Amino acid sequence: MTRPYPCCSGVAITDRRQFGRGVCLLALAVLGCHADVVDAGPDAVVEEFVQRMQRVHGDPKAARDAYELLWGDAKRSLAERAKRASAVAGRELAPQAMLAPSRFWLSFLPRRYSPHIDGDWAIVTAMGDEPSQRQDVKCVREDGHWRVVLVLPPLPPIQHRDEGAEGEQTRPVAAP
Repeated sequence: MTRPYPCCSGVAITDRRQFGRGVCLLALAVLGCHADVVDAGPDAVVEEFVQRMQRVHGDPKAARDAYELLWGDAKRSLAERAKRASAVAGRELAPQAMLAPSRFWLSFLPRRYSPHIDGDWAIVTAMGDEPSQRQDVKCVREDGHWRVVLVLPPLPPIQHRDEGAEGEQTRPVAAP
């Protein structure tokens, strides 16, 4: 006697090969949805970025997923921060490890996202349940994909000690 396998369409599948194909198709559909959001409009990218950031909390894979949705300037800044942190920590830190979930919080739960696109730039308004719950998020299209514009504060210049001078004098040196 063959046992029916449940299927998402509600139809029982009695053939193991059919069940295996169904599982493969479901996995491909899930992976396809993940790739589609990266190629979607700026509103879908902002929504996905918010969801990914909520999953970061120490998970390197989740941090990498959120990092992939950032624009190039933020990635370069995070890479420099990782380089500096690696020098202090004595071990290699990835740029996405610089995404601090403790610094990311939502003042409201976004329910809708509305994009305003102007060429390769967009402003996505995230809206909550209350009229006062609104937040604008900038996006830019880079290499054909929408990315979240995360503006980080500039890094201070690296301080170097003067080797020949007496005392603890330092002088700033421009970062590369």
